Amino acid sequence: MPKYYEDKEEDTRACAGIREDFKACLLQHDCVVKEGKMPSECLKEGHCKALQTSFFECKRSMLDTRSRFRGRKGY
Repeated sequence: MPKYYEDKEEDTRACAGIREDFKACLLQHDCVVKEGKMPSECLKEGHCKALQTSFFECKRSMLDTRSRFRGRKGY
């Protein structure tokens, strides 16, 4: 689940929970922290792949006309 802070303003955009988790996963991964690589480079190496796929599915469901009935994927 996303981390919540008292002073942080709430993100009301679509897929905000997955976006925050995906961002935290990339920034806290050993590839970025220890090796000093850019998050985009670590993403190309395949780190945080499950969250990347979930974020993609959530964003894609925004364009899907069937999602009006089913609801957006993600949290």
